[in-house]
Amino acid sequence: MDIIPLSYPVDWSAVSAGGDKQVLAIGDFDGVHLGHREVIGRALRTAGHQGLPAAIMTFHPHPRSVMGQDKYDNLLTPLESKMELFRSLGISRTYVVTFDDSLMHVSPQQFVDEVLVPLGVESVVVGFDFTFGYQGKGNPDSLCELAHGKFAVEVVRPYYMDGAKVSSTSVREALQQGDVPAASRLLGRPYSLSGKVVGGFQRGRTIGFPTANLDPIACSVVPANGVYAIKAHVQGRMYKGVMNIGVKPTFETGELKRTLEAHLFDFAGDIYGETVKVELIAYLREERKFGSIDELVAQIRRDAEASKAAL
Repeated sequence: MDIIPLSYPVDWSAVSAGGDKQVLAIGDFDGVHLGHREVIGRALRTAGHQGLPAAIMTFHPHPRSVMGQDKYDNLLTPLESKMELFRSLGISRTYVVTFDDSLMHVSPQQFVDEVLVPLGVESVVVGFDFTFGYQGKGNPDSLCELAHGKFAVEVVRPYYMDGAKVSSTSVREALQQGDVPAASRLLGRPYSLSGKVVGGFQRGRTIGFPTANLDPIACSVVPANGVYAIKAHVQGRMYKGVMNIGVKPTFETGELKRTLEAHLFDFAGDIYGETVKVELIAYLREERKFGSIDELVAQIRRDAEASKAAL
């Protein structure tokens, strides 16, 4: 998949694939959940019928964060994770548009005439709640009006599950409650986050359960504190394991800082500095303080067995 950065005003002489006929899905797509995949899937099907490449246009940073309208600081899918998911879905190219003050003040008409038309889009696919242009004044209806005679527009209706609309907010809320099964259903896959393995106090090693301390990508959504069954991808291999998210109350006093500690089954090796991708499979229990190290070790053994059963 080609990743093509754009910023407004666009220097089209420097843009590869500019002017090529293509089908374009537009959206933020944070989470790439089942609702987003309906939009992307429609673009892929239309592109297949027309014999054209399927492309995506997304924005970075997230528009709501730039405009101060988003109550969430972190993302379900930081940019690199989002690109990986787009690639896995079969997208040919992704345009990553810098969302800044210049783009923020572009009118809906300018966005169509100065961005979409020069891209050579044959069809544009958007969700029912898509907005664009200054102050979000553009919507699917106005996009259809502005595109008249220039390109086709397809609008995808909301995706419902159990009577509720699937949204990035609903995924976040499930994760904040430790409801991993609900988040997985909404996403259509396990929720994952990536982080670099950093040095810790190595207490796990001294009690027989060495752990990898993960420093997650700064803008990632970290789920509720607790113990999780996980699958970890490191050095091209997958390992099952158990991970604690929380403040380690058995050891720590004073100011408590959240950490992510993963114990991988049947793994031995030095992975400091490596990037690990962790998939959350099941929430096992809440984090709690133990009266002694022996109590903690006994519980970790039970957690490991519970994780193996869940996996």
